[in-house]
Amino acid sequence: MSKTNEMSLLATLENRSGNKCELCQSTDGLGIYNVPPAGSADTQDNSILACTTCISQIEDISTADSNHWRCLNDSMWSEFSAVKVVAYRMLYQLKHEGWPQDLLDMIYLEEDDLKWAQSTLLAEGEVEVIHKDVNGVVLSAGDSVVLIKDLDVKGAGFTAKRGTAVRNISLDNENANHIEGKVNGQGIVILTQYVKKS
Repeated sequence: MSKTNEMSLLATLENRSGNKCELCQSTDGLGIYNVPPAGSADTQDNSILACTTCISQIEDISTADSNHWRCLNDSMWSEFSAVKVVAYRMLYQLKHEGWPQDLLDMIYLEEDDLKWAQSTLLAEGEVEVIHKDVNGVVLSAGDSVVLIKDLDVKGAGFTAKRGTAVRNISLDNENANHIEGKVNGQGIVILTQYVKKS
């Protein structure tokens, strides 16, 4: 996203929210949070204005303070789908606390919004597969990476050279050590220990 587009989106979200976090109403440390799975562009329909506290806990649920999220009692009724989707996801992930389950039973999402909300949630008993590059940076589908060593591509008859950029990677949902991408037009599987995010 260009700086101009980002500033324009930020201004739109600030206007929409009255310069407050759309989740907890804080006025501190506000920024754009793009609600995954990310589309081809960040827009006001798939983004929210959120504070650093909310964003950090959304991105690492293990740090979530359930009392902070009591704010969802209000924000889950937002007229904006992206806000409701984030509210649903946080309530779902905190439902073991008890009170979030009560709110989950009350929240209403249109069918498409519910599919969006559930698209990144794990079913009971599932373990999230997290892909990390050689430096421990989390990789996401669509990221670009750079090879950090020469790799022989079996069956293709060429060597993918160190420094080669691999764009728009996809992730193996069953193996945290494998990503896929194209080198010289050839789709290959690459071990995450041999790449760094660019």
